Amino acid sequence: MSEIKKIKNLKDFSTSADRFEGANVLCPGCAHSIIVREILNATNDDLVLSASTGCLEVCTAVYPYTSWDASWIHIGFENCSTSIAGAESMYNALKTKGRLKQPDRNPKFIAFGGDGASYDIGLQWISGCMERNHNMMYVVLDNEVYANTGGQRSSSTPLGGSNTTTPAGTISYGEKQNKKDLMGIMAAHNIPYAAQVSPNKWKDLVKKVQKGFATEGAVFINAVSACTTEWKFEPKDTMLLSDLSTDSLVFPLYEVIDGRELNITYRPKNVVPVEEYLAAQGRFKHLFRDEYKHLIKEWQTRVDENWDYLNRREAARV
Repeated sequence: MSEIKKIKNLKDFSTSADRFEGANVLCPGCAHSIIVREILNATNDDLVLSASTGCLEVCTAVYPYTSWDASWIHIGFENCSTSIAGAESMYNALKTKGRLKQPDRNPKFIAFGGDGASYDIGLQWISGCMERNHNMMYVVLDNEVYANTGGQRSSSTPLGGSNTTTPAGTISYGEKQNKKDLMGIMAAHNIPYAAQVSPNKWKDLVKKVQKGFATEGAVFINAVSACTTEWKFEPKDTMLLSDLSTDSLVFPLYEVIDGRELNITYRPKNVVPVEEYLAAQGRFKHLFRDEYKHLIKEWQTRVDENWDYLNRREAARV
């Protein structure tokens, strides 16, 4: 990795020129806009951006208007990763041929996708970009559901979540599968840098994004993005849910370098029981019925085991 620039302080962030404007129609309390703004404000370099079909795309580019003050393209649900990889390859080809009018400008290439476009529909395209080690960053806005198309489950939806295609009722407790480990899958490509981030820990997020921008090669960022509509909480509580996700260790913050070196970047001083995280969301309210309370214990066990695994990986540096 090349030298990392000094992290902007909060004042720098507040006075930065936004490449992502506030005028959009995302739901009040949606964490998407917070995450995107934090990522784009982490650099002053030129940007080339893409977004897959999803909440971010449909709510920020309502023709003839746009929230994007940067080069931006919307492509199919599944392949925003390959559109950015193509732009990055074209840029490199033109630079090699000496056909760039301003060759000293080095834009950052970033693709944004939701969990549906990343964990499911676009997985093979992202895998190809990572395997070819394109000099690009792929960001997952992980709200654990197909929020834009009706609230269907995705392979990011956690155990017991009630959604339109896995509804909780008298004979079902909702989602039957455990959430896919996309971070593990991406890190297994041995890419230079992969990290999990959360908007409530903005300094951690910015530090990791700047590490990604300073990296030559493929970068994967998985960002938890609390969804007021489908997680069923009040819009004012977005940061509360983000805090609960990281402090309960449901969404631990860590990085993986070159597919091997794992570093935990946030250790809560007071770890919150998983039960508190679940209780704050309407999508899990049925788990507190007597017949389903065993699932809360299963949740806690899995979170504890994963945290122990991450600590052992960090200690072993393998």
